[in-house]
Amino acid sequence: MALYALTIFISAVLLFLVQPIVAKQILPWFGGSAAVWTTCLVFFQFLLLFGYAYADWTTRQLHARRQALLHIALLAISLITLPIIADSTWKPAGDEDPTWRILGLLTLTIGLPYFLLSTTGPLVQAWFARSFPGAPVYRLFALSNFGSLLALIAYPFAVEPWISTREQSWTWSAGYLLFVLLCGACALYSAKAVPVAAPAAQASGAGPAPGAGDYAMWLLLAGMGSFMLLAVSNHIAHDIASVPFLWILPLTLYLLTFILCFEGRQGQGWYRRTWLLGPMLVAVAAMAWSVYHERGIVDVKEALPLFSLGLFMMCMFFHGELAAMKPSPRYLTGFYLMVSLGGALGGLAVGFLAPKVFNAYYEFGLGLLITLALAVYLTRSAHKLVPLAALAALGTTGYYVTLHFDSLSANTRVMERNFYGTLRVKDTGPESDPETMRRMLHGMIMHGEQHLGPRRKEPTSYYGATSGVGQAIVGLQPSGPIRVGVVGLGVGTLAAYGRPGDTYRFYEINPQVIDAARKEFFFLSDSQAKIETVLGDARLAMEREAPQQYDVLAIDAFSSDAIPVHLITREAMAVYLRHLKPGGVLAIHITNRFLRLAPVVKQLADDQGLHAILIDDDAKGSDLATTDWMLLSRDADLLKRPEVSRGQEAIEELPGLRIWTDSFNNLFQILK
Repeated sequence: MALYALTIFISAVLLFLVQPIVAKQILPWFGGSAAVWTTCLVFFQFLLLFGYAYADWTTRQLHARRQALLHIALLAISLITLPIIADSTWKPAGDEDPTWRILGLLTLTIGLPYFLLSTTGPLVQAWFARSFPGAPVYRLFALSNFGSLLALIAYPFAVEPWISTREQSWTWSAGYLLFVLLCGACALYSAKAVPVAAPAAQASGAGPAPGAGDYAMWLLLAGMGSFMLLAVSNHIAHDIASVPFLWILPLTLYLLTFILCFEGRQGQGWYRRTWLLGPMLVAVAAMAWSVYHERGIVDVKEALPLFSLGLFMMCMFFHGELAAMKPSPRYLTGFYLMVSLGGALGGLAVGFLAPKVFNAYYEFGLGLLITLALAVYLTRSAHKLVPLAALAALGTTGYYVTLHFDSLSANTRVMERNFYGTLRVKDTGPESDPETMRRMLHGMIMHGEQHLGPRRKEPTSYYGATSGVGQAIVGLQPSGPIRVGVVGLGVGTLAAYGRPGDTYRFYEINPQVIDAARKEFFFLSDSQAKIETVLGDARLAMEREAPQQYDVLAIDAFSSDAIPVHLITREAMAVYLRHLKPGGVLAIHITNRFLRLAPVVKQLADDQGLHAILIDDDAKGSDLATTDWMLLSRDADLLKRPEVSRGQEAIEELPGLRIWTDSFNNLFQILK
């Protein structure tokens, strides 16, 4: 029994460790976008589905020994793919849809090992039921989810801060080799539990066969759990706070509900509809009110607990009802197949279908409504007050969701969505009003603005003349025409500094941002400088370009507190310096509510033999934003000029801070 438990536990740990290990390898290639993680998650869900389908088919159709031999052969073949290191030939050119390239890369890098890991849960549980009739087999499902939860929590706290990406890949590969040996032993042991001529499903317990309605409800409940996991995760990341490690919380709660619902005395789980339903109805209605109230802009200290608790209650409802419907062990592979199919379809709906169909994050509100509709249906035979309460919650939620949907499109000039998120352009008032400003928003976060009246040529927000980047540009202008590179276009605000003879070259990964900046804003068209735009990840583009000889290179892709780490590493600095003139300035935007980035950049500057200063602009007496910029240069005298160093602040030192590279970073050390 220990052999089966150990195999399932190690498999679950490896299954959830491989996701961040591989995602971290490829994240820099695709702009550090949160959609990379969503795409990876959907890929893993579908491979999990194929694994469960394989387990179900081989258990029902193959004799026990043939099933064991087939699985052992696949385990042996999968060792050829080790170690799990992504091939750099998959790096994008810049103008293609990243989704299909990511899926192809994942398939060839970890496809077969992940597929076999995904078969382990249902397959080994079926073997266990055959070897130990009457044993509580569904407790192994809880053990599997516990292993997954442990890996999920361990990675950002115990793995990522201390072990390089390459070392992670080799360590995981060694763990996979151990898994292959254990799983092979389980297969051989289980094959001895039944006669040679018996099918693999024999002796796994008796019970009534599930009907079509059972399969449909399993599918729907599992699908809604996955759907709301991704919908809430996206809402938190885009509209509440892009805090490092925050992606862990929703997935942790999701896995925890599986553990609680499939564990407990006699495998009955800890879910009780009578005590959870009422609080869940209130939480769902409160979330619907929250996304409408104050346009969804609420304090993170209030919003995060609300949405985390709401997700936990919804997943307890979905998975608790699912556990209550589980069949006898004889049919567990079919049950897990439906659970996996539902999870994959839920992920597909949010990760792939919604960005193609919707121009905003409508799926979150729709998910709340479907959740309550399910509650009404499942409680239809209970005391009449129960379904009436669920119906009342459904009506209240529908009211606020409708208001929220209307507010998204009200007074909106542009409303689009793609792989990189949602984009809206809105005016604060009528165009005829000289005080009106036009703003670009990603979710609820503003990513640039421009006056529409007489002040429309003035730099705004983080780019005023007193900001670090503004001082660098103005300080170099007396030397003649200058060449400026900018990573991150936004609305093109820095083009306002352009003069005849200057060149401003903007790197932007999102084509919709380029279209909006050119069509809806005027910084680019009004600029007297020559304007160039490069579509694609800036770092990859600069790796391919000939040296651009920039006088100023501004790194300004740190949008909404979520930092693309691959833009502030030793390797990235080498790319930037190849394009910077000997007397040029590298300006790095480090404004951040959660991270102390100045020590990281200072260490990178010291490593490259550069001088560095921190410019803190409090923007007092203006409508500009408070901002922090680091200015780096080979020329120490340049950074000492009064017109360049106004607002200079001391740079904090962090003892024990290691230099960031493409394979290593430690965000915990720089948390505020």
